[in-house]
Amino acid sequence: MALSLKLNGKTHEVDAEPGTPLLWVIRDELKLTGTKFGCGVAACGACTVHLDGEPVRSCQTFVEDVEGAEITTIEGLNSNVAEAVQAAWVELDVVQCGYCQSGQVMSAVGLLTDNPKPTVEEIDDYMNGNACRCATYQRIRAAIQRASDMMEA
Repeated sequence: MALSLKLNGKTHEVDAEPGTPLLWVIRDELKLTGTKFGCGVAACGACTVHLDGEPVRSCQTFVEDVEGAEITTIEGLNSNVAEAVQAAWVELDVVQCGYCQSGQVMSAVGLLTDNPKPTVEEIDDYMNGNACRCATYQRIRAAIQRASDMMEA
């Protein structure tokens, strides 16, 4: 099935079977590998992308359901919020193995876009479901708080 996808500000023509997860189109067809496969059941967050500005799990989002929507991957993040999150991640040395981090960053950007000054509890609630096998949760939380402060400055 031929589809037209708007990804990271560019239109791409793709051919995918109905029921194909968006994740596989992003990685296999469009060769953008920043979005990761983690669990395949939307439980870990490694595959998080933004669909019309909202974080979604691309492993459980079917490609035919996103035609006409604006899809943003980690490679396409380009906003003041994204810059603050990425700077805070580097400043606080959040990454350990790094596998989950694109999904963590995509979720953090979604959170701070919706709520620029979240409480610790709001951060924990929003980021719940983003798994980190290295258990860098405290650094992730601190980086979100730092990014919030950077945005305010």
